[in-house]
Amino acid sequence: MVVSGGPVRVVVVEDEPQIRRFVCEAVRKEGCLPVEAGSGRAGLDAVAAGEATLLILDLGLPDMNGIDVIRELRRWSALPILILSARSAEQEKIEALDAGADDYLTKPFGIGELLARVRVLLRRHGPGGESTPVHRFGGVEVDLARYLVRRDGAEVHLTQIEFRLLATLLANTGKVMTNRALMREVWGAGYAEQEHYVRIYVRRLRQKLEDDPTRPRYLLTETGVGYRFQP
Repeated sequence: MVVSGGPVRVVVVEDEPQIRRFVCEAVRKEGCLPVEAGSGRAGLDAVAAGEATLLILDLGLPDMNGIDVIRELRRWSALPILILSARSAEQEKIEALDAGADDYLTKPFGIGELLARVRVLLRRHGPGGESTPVHRFGGVEVDLARYLVRRDGAEVHLTQIEFRLLATLLANTGKVMTNRALMREVWGAGYAEQEHYVRIYVRRLRQKLEDDPTRPRYLLTETGVGYRFQP
């Protein structure tokens, strides 16, 4: 299978070598180019390297929970995600889909069903659905996959909350994000009423990233509503 710009690259994240080889061989027969990864971090790095069209992900990984892989990827990419997992409980499926997965296939599975689901996701999302993890505005460069921020070539230290807030705004470029939505995405549902946190952390980001924090060009206030990133 080939799209404009080259073959369809499918990143397969599975820590069991036998299953990983089985899945890679299956997608290869479908005409795709498999990229193997044995851990969550290796999978994210493979996607960040570019040209990925689909991610096939196991939830039980040696270095991080598969749900966390989904959430981290969704901060900077809309890449379609197919979950392969031995976890068959309904709640496990709901959690993965709510985190941002597109489909869920329970082990053991047949090669026919696997490839059918792959074809559906590729048709639905089409070529060019991948997102770059690197954003640039003004003199700032943000590499979301590697948690790295530079301003005029010098590294800028952001706290975890600051980085998550920035990543959320970047993922919704041009869109007005309400204070409540930002609280839910960055701090979690339990903090929905603590909207003053957003104002405090946006101010910190402006101090670190804007040329004139009092007259921001990129991290804009939508009075009475929330904030918007405008490149």
